[in-house]
Amino acid sequence: MTETRLRTITHMAGYLTASFFIAVLAMQNLSYGFYDLFYLATVMGLVGVTGCIYTLVCRRQQLSAPGHLPILAALNAGLVVGMLALEPVATSYWVLPILLLNLLILPLRQALGLGLGLLVALAIFLYSHESPLNATVTLAGNIILLGIAALYTWHYDHMAQSAEDLAITDPVTGAHNARFLDETLHKEISRAIATGHPLSVVLTSVDYLDELEDLHGRERLRELSRQLTAHLFDVIRAGDTLYTLDKGEFFLILPFTPEDGVRVIAERVRRSISEQAWPVVGKVTVCVGCTTRVPGDTRPDSLRRRTRAALEAARKRGADSLWFSEGDRQAS
Repeated sequence: MTETRLRTITHMAGYLTASFFIAVLAMQNLSYGFYDLFYLATVMGLVGVTGCIYTLVCRRQQLSAPGHLPILAALNAGLVVGMLALEPVATSYWVLPILLLNLLILPLRQALGLGLGLLVALAIFLYSHESPLNATVTLAGNIILLGIAALYTWHYDHMAQSAEDLAITDPVTGAHNARFLDETLHKEISRAIATGHPLSVVLTSVDYLDELEDLHGRERLRELSRQLTAHLFDVIRAGDTLYTLDKGEFFLILPFTPEDGVRVIAERVRRSISEQAWPVVGKVTVCVGCTTRVPGDTRPDSLRRRTRAALEAARKRGADSLWFSEGDRQAS
C-alpha cells in the first residue's frame, strides 16, 4: 500500500467517524428538544462529509491538499460557537474528538494551533459554567490527552519519515530508487494535467557497463555510480528529481520542462560526463534517451516505455549518443 493511499484511507476514516459521531449527537439533541444544537451538529456533520469528498478528489488527482485546514477550521469554529454562544454544557464533550481529528488530518503544527485555540475556548466556557474544580479537572484532562496524542503523532511522523527515506533511497548512491519512481511520476503527470505545465523525462545509461565491471570490479563500479549520482545532482535544477535504476541507469523527472529544455539538459548530461576524467575508471560515456509528455500520456508506463525506446535508439547509434522520442500529440 502506498503512502498516498494509506493517507487517503486514514483521512476518510477520520472524517466519516467524526461525521457519524456528530450525526448521533444531532439526533440526540433533536430528541431532547435542543434545536439549536441539532442545527449546529447538522452543519458540522455536513462539513465532515465535505472533508471526506475533498479527500477523494485529492486522491484521484494526486495533488497536495491545502483544503483540509479550512475544513477543520470550520469544524473547530462551529464547536467554539456552540460552547460560547449556545452554552449547553454537553458541548464540552465534543472537544476531544475534534482535537484528535485535527491531529489525524493536519500537519502537527497546524493541528496544535487549532487545538490550542479550541482549548482556550473550552477554558472560557468551563470556568463560566462549572465549578473551578470541575473546570480544572476537565481542562487538564483534555490538555493531557492532546499532549499525549501530539507526542505520539510526532513520534509516528518521525519514524515514518525515517522508514520512507530508507525505502525510497538507494543505499549506494543516495538518490531515489526505482520503488519511488512510479509514484512520483504519477503525481507529476497528474499535476501537469491539472496545471497545463510541460513535463519531461530523461533515461541515462552508462556505456560498456559489463566491460567496466570486468575490468575494475564491482566495488569500483559502485564508487563510479556514487560519483555519477553526485555529478547529476549538480547538473539538474531545483525541483528536478533523480532516480538510480539497475545496470548503471539513471532516470530524471523534469517538471516545467518543454521539449527544447529537455534536449538541452540531456545534451548537458551526455557532454559533461564524457568530457570528465573519473577517478575510478577514467573515461566514461553514456547514452541518453529523453521525451516530453503529450496529452495522451496519463500514466507513468507510457512515458517510461517511450523513454526506454529513446534510450535504445540512442544505443543503436553507438556509445555517447542521445535521442529524443516524440509522442503522439493527437492522442487523447
